[in-house]
Amino acid sequence: MFRMVEREARPCASGVSHMAAKSAILSRYANFTWKPVTMKLTRADRKILQILQEDGKISNVDLAERVGLSPSPCLRRVKQLEASGLIRGYVALLDRRKAKLDVLAYVEVQVDRHSEEAAEAFQQAVLREPEVVGCYAMTGGYDYLLRVVVPSLDAYADFTMKRLLKMPAVKDVRSSFVLDTIKDQTALPLDYVA
Repeated sequence: MFRMVEREARPCASGVSHMAAKSAILSRYANFTWKPVTMKLTRADRKILQILQEDGKISNVDLAERVGLSPSPCLRRVKQLEASGLIRGYVALLDRRKAKLDVLAYVEVQVDRHSEEAAEAFQQAVLREPEVVGCYAMTGGYDYLLRVVVPSLDAYADFTMKRLLKMPAVKDVRSSFVLDTIKDQTALPLDYVA
């Protein structure tokens, strides 16, 4: 298990920091390095994580019973997992179709890489759009991958033409629409967690 921690920028021979030399998109993340979280997970911790990923509303008493612990140590372990950052939070997962959001699109966005300010402006614009439910900085031909949900193709066209294409630094957009969902889970595999 790893956590992103800020590291110090070091100047290179030219006097410019290595962080400043990074591309505009990656510069947002260049000031971080991955360090292992020091918490060692037990079998009980893994079981707690598995159960909480299935049912985040489970009571501590029921969780403790399923894990095979008494409630106090179980709650203490949950609090430690939360404090370590491994558990980021608890959410209600909505069915997008029942919420009348029938269109799910994955949108590749290419941005103008000439300035860090332009990339930051694009990222801030994306954060303000409720239809964008996921945004990922990518390698390859496009800089970002957006996950967008809207009620209809007309709504998607409106979002794209009136908002997405007018965002700062957007050069090109390519959309792919989901026809059917084969697998869509939020639970992470625990085999790789230390």
